[in-house]
Amino acid sequence: MFLFHRKTESKEFYAFFRNVLGFTPRHTELYRIAFTHRSLSSNHRGRRINNERLEYLGDAVLGAVVAEFLYKKYPCQVEGFLTEMRSKIVSRRSLNGLAMQTGLIDLIEYQRNQPGEFKSIGGDAFEALVGAIYLEKGYKFTRKVLIERVLRTYVDVEALAVTDWNFKSKLIDWGQKSHHKVSFEIVRTFRQGRDRRRLYESRVLIDGKPQQAAVEFSIKASEQLAAEKTYHELESKGIIKLK
Repeated sequence: MFLFHRKTESKEFYAFFRNVLGFTPRHTELYRIAFTHRSLSSNHRGRRINNERLEYLGDAVLGAVVAEFLYKKYPCQVEGFLTEMRSKIVSRRSLNGLAMQTGLIDLIEYQRNQPGEFKSIGGDAFEALVGAIYLEKGYKFTRKVLIERVLRTYVDVEALAVTDWNFKSKLIDWGQKSHHKVSFEIVRTFRQGRDRRRLYESRVLIDGKPQQAAVEFSIKASEQLAAEKTYHELESKGIIKLK
């Protein structure tokens, strides 16, 4: 039914589930799809088979589990803190890191000769994996796996609590305190790769003058990356003082 370049049900496949997630999957075809990037999509009755639909589902399930986990872990914290913490845990940076730490990255099937397509391949596959576990095992089981086998094992929540990743907010805050106008502009939008996926290039403006730019798959992500690059550049020049 589906075409793959490597047999997913290998020793590494089962070792990943047994050692990292603590269970053995029954519906392995579902997980084969979760590990298949869109660059290796196959077609079945007019429908493209890859992990994007499972990624969509897993994103929602993961967000709910993390929200509940943080709600119970920090009973005295306000909504803003919980929202920021959830964003840090489910960010592409964090999920890409989890894919590397757990070894999930080595199970992903993708077309390796397409440059620029794979910035978030690990995080996307992790969300797709969550979606697959949810479909096979249900929410209660998925919640248990995520909390006990992932969050408590691979995520340093306390370190994240004191780490500021929101460089857009940091840059805007610096501008307000130092009387500089910080704004963002979309330089261009374009499509790239076999699937012609839309990309956005955003640039930071300080007092109307162009600063660093960045390209990502959403406006929000491209603005964040451009802000991070600009913030670090201003730090290196001593314009923003290192804390």
